[in-house]
Amino acid sequence: MSTLQSRETVITEIKTFEQFSRNGASLKNCTLQALDFIGKQVDWTKFEIDNTTFLGCKLSLDEEILLRKQGAYIYTAPPTLPYDPFRRGLYTWQELMEGFSEEDDQSTDLQIYRHFSANKFNPNINEALWQRIHDHSIDDALRNLLSFDHDGMTERPCVGFMGGHSTRRDDPFYKKTALTAKLLAENGYFIVSGGGPGIMEATNLGAYFKGKKESALLDAIGILEKAPHYKDKGYHRQALEVLDKYPGGAETLAIPTWFYGHEPSNLFASHIAKYFSNSIREDTLLAISLYGIVCAPGSAGTTQEIFMDATQNHYGTFNYYSPMVFLGRQRYEIETLIVPLLKQLAWGKEYYDLLFVTDEPEEVLGFLRGHPPIKV
Repeated sequence: MSTLQSRETVITEIKTFEQFSRNGASLKNCTLQALDFIGKQVDWTKFEIDNTTFLGCKLSLDEEILLRKQGAYIYTAPPTLPYDPFRRGLYTWQELMEGFSEEDDQSTDLQIYRHFSANKFNPNINEALWQRIHDHSIDDALRNLLSFDHDGMTERPCVGFMGGHSTRRDDPFYKKTALTAKLLAENGYFIVSGGGPGIMEATNLGAYFKGKKESALLDAIGILEKAPHYKDKGYHRQALEVLDKYPGGAETLAIPTWFYGHEPSNLFASHIAKYFSNSIREDTLLAISLYGIVCAPGSAGTTQEIFMDATQNHYGTFNYYSPMVFLGRQRYEIETLIVPLLKQLAWGKEYYDLLFVTDEPEEVLGFLRGHPPIKV
């Protein structure tokens, strides 16, 4: 149970029945979220209802009428939505993949995408509101996972990875990214990706193998290479084979979006914060990765995110200056000149010394260890 402080009052969030029981008879200034009261036989007449909100809770008609008479605010979503806007936690890949088969994909993930894409560019007011409430619920669940302090720092030291979604599993930088993520995870960092295939999958894969032998990770990559591109038949089957052979991997976070189209779920991420709004998703990924961003080779989307991160650093937007590491000298110093440009922009700024380019996973770790985030 958490509380939200405002100028006027403290709002108590209740998301489990344990919290509900512990809270006692007063529900004054309380928000109850996604609780199923059907069959619970709660005597609502004994509760103090004052500025009390029910978000996505299941109530009988009689209970709802009684609570509304007592002044409660009750919000429920239509049953036709393929997603729950009031969800209490992040997604898992198992939830998103439910109903999937390679012959006939009826996964929850695809059903949500089809619903979203039908009115992607011009949603009606109700659909727009449900999407915003859903993304707020993901925000809230993410805050609970990462535990922010008063200054905006997370309890888990997050390092985010960026790079091309179309990078093949047999690409050298797929392996290099996985090895880097594994090394960082083993040295205390909490690994975050953009949640898609390519470099993003390699990120979660590497961190999943935290504490396991490097030979096991290389064997897993060999299994995955049998379906190297995310559009290949057997792409998920090879990932499931890895999970079956190497169960019990480490926790990692993925932050994908439905905005760019239907991409396969990342099966190596234990927590999935999937958003409708890509702008919120990208900003969030960068905002939480206060211990650094590692940029593997990518295309336009990666380049955009690099400059978004540089802008956050330039102005200290999220109260910390954070390291920016570029994994790929050829890509970032020669082919695109991104690192020289950023050094010119950062000259005289706090984050100038937080820019680093390398080809070696060990050097990524060494730089991040020697350059923790700097408070603005």
